[in-house]
Amino acid sequence: MSKNKTTILHMFTPAPNLSPFDVNMAIDAGWDHCIPYTGIAVDEVEALTQDAIFSRGPKGVKATGLFIGGRDINTAMDMLALARKSMVPPFEVAVFADPSGAFTTAAAMVACAEKQLAKHHDGDLEGRRVLVFGGTGPVGATCAVLAARAGARTAIVSHMGRATADEAAAHFGERFCVTLEGADGSNDDAIEALLEDADVVFGAAKAGVQVLNGGHLEKAPRLLVACDVNAVPPEGIEGVDVGAKGTPLESASGKALGIGAMAVGNVKYKVQHALLQEMVEAPEPRYLDFDDAWRLARDLA
Repeated sequence: MSKNKTTILHMFTPAPNLSPFDVNMAIDAGWDHCIPYTGIAVDEVEALTQDAIFSRGPKGVKATGLFIGGRDINTAMDMLALARKSMVPPFEVAVFADPSGAFTTAAAMVACAEKQLAKHHDGDLEGRRVLVFGGTGPVGATCAVLAARAGARTAIVSHMGRATADEAAAHFGERFCVTLEGADGSNDDAIEALLEDADVVFGAAKAGVQVLNGGHLEKAPRLLVACDVNAVPPEGIEGVDVGAKGTPLESASGKALGIGAMAVGNVKYKVQHALLQEMVEAPEPRYLDFDDAWRLARDLA
């Protein structure tokens, strides 16, 4: 990272507080100052962006960046688009959106699953049946979009029922130009029916919530990979320990491999760190979102 001028990262979030995780990551990546702006609405981004770019001169903007947090991926993408539109070249800075860490976490999940499929099952996600439990949340929705972009037949599963899942699938599918399905995960019978033809499952539900138990997994004869990001007991997917890294999942098909939160987190950490550095080191301003996170995650997994 260039140290010719003090680096300043302006960190926008619609939430009441900025994530300490993101602040730690930014400082560890080499940013000198990380300034929080909380409770920010989308229509405030233009003025804040232009305040940030005009004060340091065309050279100083290379040591300036914007980070967009929050919890909602739609709001984050809207903020990213508006920040980009608000630039006035040569006054232009890099912008990185990673709401609730969803973009880097989901990218790591999909990349880790792709690695295990390639290593042990001689393939990738193309044509696979993928279920994303907790798929209406920020991590799950991003995971579903990336899996679909990789060619998987992807379903967002909701414990609230099919209608909720259908609504999310339609919305995210249209917004990000992918084909997604909704699926009912509200009861055991519905879950077991879904698992009959599942090749890959992702667990992205809230911490401490188990979405799949051993009994469910016994109904998954085709399962190849189960990836869970829940690091808080109980396991989000029973049998997938937080430290699992391609570990055989005994209660499933006999071919299934588990990927736990620590394996995903290791890749996620590296990806976020690298993108925060890339903001300063790239010769031209970058506008970074989940596609950029996925690009790096595939290399780092």
